[in-house]
Amino acid sequence: MLAPTHIASELVVLALNSGSSSLKFGLYRVGPMKAELLLTGEAEAIGEQGSQFHAQNLRNQARLVETSPIPTQREAIARIGKFLDDSGAPAPVAIGHRVVHGGPKLRQHCLIDGQVMQQLDAASAFAPLHTPVALSVMRFARKHFPALPQIACFDTTFHIDLPDIARVLPIPREWQAEGIQRYGFHGLSCESILHQLGDDTPARLIIAHLGNGASVTAIRDGKSIDTSMGMTPSGGLVMGTRSGEIDPGVLIYLMREKKLNAAMLEDVIDHRSGLLGISGISSDMRRLHEAASTSVDARLAIDMFCYSVRKQIATMIAVLGGADLIVFTGGIGENDDQVRGAICGGLDWAGVFIDDKHDNLSRPRCQVQVLPSQEDEQIARHTCALALRGV
Repeated sequence: MLAPTHIASELVVLALNSGSSSLKFGLYRVGPMKAELLLTGEAEAIGEQGSQFHAQNLRNQARLVETSPIPTQREAIARIGKFLDDSGAPAPVAIGHRVVHGGPKLRQHCLIDGQVMQQLDAASAFAPLHTPVALSVMRFARKHFPALPQIACFDTTFHIDLPDIARVLPIPREWQAEGIQRYGFHGLSCESILHQLGDDTPARLIIAHLGNGASVTAIRDGKSIDTSMGMTPSGGLVMGTRSGEIDPGVLIYLMREKKLNAAMLEDVIDHRSGLLGISGISSDMRRLHEAASTSVDARLAIDMFCYSVRKQIATMIAVLGGADLIVFTGGIGENDDQVRGAICGGLDWAGVFIDDKHDNLSRPRCQVQVLPSQEDEQIARHTCALALRGV
């Protein structure tokens, strides 16, 4: 519970966004009308050689870059805490965490307590790439900032009202009661796009969040009605190291003929497939572009990624009965004009064309924009809203 002196004023909130080997953070001053970013940074390559901590104080434009060992999330949290203390910025009164998957029982943003931690631990099987790391960050953050309320913000919340035709998977009905269904992900990113569009949000919107993880979401009148990822973040598009959609018979074949068990299959599907598996070089699109002139496999990986996204966008156009706007976001979506061009180059039948002079998409029927994913800002907004309600 926040002290009464904070209730009627702006709140300073720390947003934490954990990855498998990284931890991004942003310190925001959140008010009724806007969220102001005060500090931002990231601990990278946690537990690996060449760990780096970099941060920026937006108040005085001071930058910090350190290359030193960051063995675990515990040390990353401690380093963020020290940077906050040294910055002279106001101290946070609440902390928000991005949580990719809360399983079937946790579908709304909520205060983190012992019961929530237990439920998240039980739901780890739904997102084994993400949830254990997020839990680790939460535990260390609760120890480092014991007096602060901490909020879990779920990527799946945005998709909570998916219609049955998209939500239900074609499996025996009794398994549906166990939470085996389509959940959808990148929800905080999608929310941030809607927030940026504001009153200009069209009736039929497609968001292509393209990064190491990638998904395409169809939005009608501001609500998600279908999305490419399924029960887990492993489904849908070809991704950096994830296969995306794959014939289930392939998995059965690998189990029966190659004697792969569940852990081996998980390693193949989540860590050794996608761009990395196709190219044999890298999961990083930038490295693949560099190699594409001499490597047939690197070129194929890029082409397959673009083909996968183009097919999924076409699917969402069919779901929506047309599209008014396609938004590209995420690291690849925002920064790789070659990939955007290749994706949209095959969608001219739907009224999508690229204006080569302006690297923006013309507007005969379907406009295209590039907007930044602002997940951390959405975390800060949700954390502030719950904190002001006294959670």
